[in-house]
Amino acid sequence: VQLQAYGGGLAQAGGSLRLSCDASGRISNVAALGWYRQAPGKERELVARITPGGSIEYGASVKGRFTISRDGNTVYLQMNSLKPEDTAVYYCVARYNRNYWGQGTLVTVSS
Repeated sequence: VQLQAYGGGLAQAGGSLRLSCDASGRISNVAALGWYRQAPGKERELVARITPGGSIEYGASVKGRFTISRDGNTVYLQMNSLKPEDTAVYYCVARYNRNYWGQGTLVTVSS
């Protein structure tokens, strides 16, 4: 599976950003797609994940603020009401038996 992420950058607190990720490869259409993030000095954590059937899981810290969606093998993450603690490197992930990781994209939220 190959994963190409787009988006990220700098936003002010309370603002919005959108990430997208294109998945390609043999299992991309049967894999769950989603996002993890890792802030400096912290462990990597689940942000959101969506299965091919549309089942969604959110990390506790982003519920109600972030929305994940999927169009075929492209996954989107709409991030609203951003907080400085959302600052992290965001990784696109495909999961089918194991995690396949894309390159990270930096999201910085200023206060």
